[in-house]
Amino acid sequence: MAYDMYQEVILQHYRSPKNFGPLAGADHVGEESNPLCGDHITLRLHVDPGSRKIDQVRFEGDGCAISVASASMLTEKVEGLSLEEAGRLSRDDVLQMLGIPLSPVRVKCALTGFVALGRALHPETLTSPA
Repeated sequence: MAYDMYQEVILQHYRSPKNFGPLAGADHVGEESNPLCGDHITLRLHVDPGSRKIDQVRFEGDGCAISVASASMLTEKVEGLSLEEAGRLSRDDVLQMLGIPLSPVRVKCALTGFVALGRALHPETLTSPA
């Protein structure tokens, strides 16, 4: 069954996430938390100034299998993309990467890394605390 294969890929990314750890010299940082599940993801990007491509990406944090696997898969997807290409990724692209149907609560888990990416790419949209 195809879902079994996707579930195994998710478990592999959860147990051994790709691009997990700190990134010294990151020039774009975004983070997101999902209090319903306890997920917290911080995504760090380093962009090559000449090409404006993401040449390094790492994430840190913890959470459920879906949020960690999704963040891991997302880092693989965005590495090598230009900032513009990464900015064109949609929530549907992320959900399609996972390849399994998700309940509304699990969709929020799956998109934790994606929201962190959006914050890293568009820090000007964040509001600062008063």
